[in-house]
Amino acid sequence: LALFELLIATRRPGKALPNKEEIVQALYPGEPFDDQRVRHTMSFLLKNIEQFLAHQVIFENGHFVQAKLAEAYRRRNLPDQFQRTLAALKKTHEGSPLRHADHYWAGYEIQLQDYLFTATTRRSTELNLQEIGDQLDLAFLALKLRQSCVALSHQAVFKTDYDFGLLKEVLDYIEKENLLELPAIGVYYHCYQALTKATETVHFQSFKKMLYLHDGAFPLAESRDLYLLAINFCIRRYNEGSAGFLAEEFELYKTALEKNILLVNGALSRFTYQNVVTLGLVLGEYDWVEDFLENYTQLLETRFRAANHSFNLARLEYFRRRFDKALDLLQRSDYEDLLLNLSAKTLLLKIYFETAEFNALDSLLDSMSNFVRRKKAIGYHRDNYLNLVRLMKKLLQTPIGDKAAREKLATEIAETKSVAEREWLLEKLEKGI
Repeated sequence: LALFELLIATRRPGKALPNKEEIVQALYPGEPFDDQRVRHTMSFLLKNIEQFLAHQVIFENGHFVQAKLAEAYRRRNLPDQFQRTLAALKKTHEGSPLRHADHYWAGYEIQLQDYLFTATTRRSTELNLQEIGDQLDLAFLALKLRQSCVALSHQAVFKTDYDFGLLKEVLDYIEKENLLELPAIGVYYHCYQALTKATETVHFQSFKKMLYLHDGAFPLAESRDLYLLAINFCIRRYNEGSAGFLAEEFELYKTALEKNILLVNGALSRFTYQNVVTLGLVLGEYDWVEDFLENYTQLLETRFRAANHSFNLARLEYFRRRFDKALDLLQRSDYEDLLLNLSAKTLLLKIYFETAEFNALDSLLDSMSNFVRRKKAIGYHRDNYLNLVRLMKKLLQTPIGDKAAREKLATEIAETKSVAEREWLLEKLEKGI
């Protein structure tokens, strides 16, 4: 304990922790240095910290703790305490609104403890072996489907092939036994079918319908993962050319926001915030976006609120073609975040173009190019913005009446691998052809 208190007391940002000699001087003043003693003390402290961390995680799961308590009473042959604990456990389990895979696994554990107790105390009593098997089957089916959906989603992004093992037999069994009404099975079954048969929209609609109906049957983190699976599906379908999925994605975000499903520890991710605003603006839902900015900005982490609110409010004013207001918001804000700063510069670029402020635009393009070249930490975004600057300069230099030149530039924009605001550039170019 003394070593732990010493480490906590001396822990400071940028300052090294005490070395072994300093530890001995602090813990055992006047005693000679003993390396083995210090290492033993440090090892003992580490083991206790690890046990404490494990203890914290274990006790977050109330069912697990009570199930292990029941097991302990059974092993010690304390029938009254066992039955009281198991009865309370059953009541809590049956009263829970959750019906996810872990719920059925918990049911299996309860039935197993009941069986192990009954089998050793009342040999002539009918045993609950069927109930054990049923709960185990449901837990396995639900877990297998859940894991398969996660693997499929990952596979689509990272181009990795997974072996799904018994999944075909699992799907056949679920269909034969009519288990689709169970949320833990039905939601993931339709999710799997949507992911593997993307062009058959009936599966996505069934997935979405069950998700809306049963999202309360899953823990918050799992509900969030399910909504993100659905949202990512919509993004993929939209990128493949199915424009209607943009509205589907927006609807999913709105529903999840209304139910507070997208919050993590009470906070909304600034990336989710940005995505929602983008969708609303593209779909022309300007009043809704204004309400969203008013009501949800407070859910961002404090350090991100002011900059993200002013930038997205500027985007809203830009889409409403109130360029003076958008410009004022951009010029009054300080965007310390590198990518947000670049996004603000890009919006400013578009405003200068729309308002024919070409001198200001030329100056901005040069400063933006220098800014991007200086910042080595932006990774792949570097090419996006440098290509934007390069192609924007070409657009400004291409005469409006020169159809051939503008068509050539349109082809270059379309074929450039990485470029920010590609659609906007093509739109502005097309107006001059």
